[in-house]
Amino acid sequence: MTTEKKKILYICGSLNQTTQMHKISLELPEYEAWFTPYYADGFLKFLTRIGILDFTIMGGVFKKRTIAYLKKHNLKLDYEGKQNHYDLVFTCQDLIIPKNIRYSKIILVQEGMVDPETFWSKLVRKLHLPRWAASTSMTGQSDLYDIFCVASEGFKELFIEKGLNPDKIRVTGIPNFDNCAEYLKEDFPHKNFVLVATSDMRETFKYENRKKLIFKALEIAGEKKVIFKLHPNENVKKRTAEIKKYAPDALVYYGIPIEPMIAHCDTLVTRYSSVIFVASALGKKVYSDIDEKTIRKLTPIQNGGTSAKNIAEEARKLIELSPQKFQKHFSENKFRFYFRKKLAKVRN
Repeated sequence: MTTEKKKILYICGSLNQTTQMHKISLELPEYEAWFTPYYADGFLKFLTRIGILDFTIMGGVFKKRTIAYLKKHNLKLDYEGKQNHYDLVFTCQDLIIPKNIRYSKIILVQEGMVDPETFWSKLVRKLHLPRWAASTSMTGQSDLYDIFCVASEGFKELFIEKGLNPDKIRVTGIPNFDNCAEYLKEDFPHKNFVLVATSDMRETFKYENRKKLIFKALEIAGEKKVIFKLHPNENVKKRTAEIKKYAPDALVYYGIPIEPMIAHCDTLVTRYSSVIFVASALGKKVYSDIDEKTIRKLTPIQNGGTSAKNIAEEARKLIELSPQKFQKHFSENKFRFYFRKKLAKVRN
């Protein structure tokens, strides 16, 4: 008699978040893995369907890239986690926790940088407004997860200062940022240049003075070559023309990984982006909205790429040793999923 495998749902988002989830799943082969793009309930779900939220990880290019990645790697897709009851759910962000996963065990995995605290984020917290209204500055604030896997001791301290429960935080490192030395082995046709990593702030309805950023980069570079790498969410034609207007000799790249570019640059110029951690780990000079001391403190631990394994160990302990959440609802959910499957077979 064969025992049915326990099931894990991996909620993805951007390509970075999606590849992190895939790496974690490869360290948990004894469980049945299912994947879904990031999703929401209620009114936000409606807004996503009509395209208003295409600038977020729930829609637009982010969703398309996630689905394409899952199909390319032959990963099982359960859109919005509707097909099964899950013993464990991994999510890349807790700004939204859909209702259908709240009775499963949940592990939140930090993606990278989180937005800085602002007056607005403090107001959102004080007035108990929806977390998504203050973007990633509210990461971890749901407290609906069982474990929060973070990048470094520095980030653990930061999240505790924000009021998160320290008993739920695990410093595991995070995939994609835990072995930056590997990027030194990759080729890039230019060396010893100033790299500017742009943001999608304007595409997400935030203010940015791009002209100021361009001139700042030119001043820092002096006689060195300046190369711009556009954010994946930016309008390539429009943003390239803007850069060329003020920096006609600069090169503009898009649609390629930025990590090898960072590995071969001398200096990185950006605003508030996770790419500063790659530069910091590789000892590059960084100009950003964060002071260098803070960057060094927050930089993800470099453990040779074992973060996914560390996170998987936390998952095993949670699945096997921790009691089920809300047992009554768990049983009802399992009953409902069983008959939904049976009904689907009859219809087919």
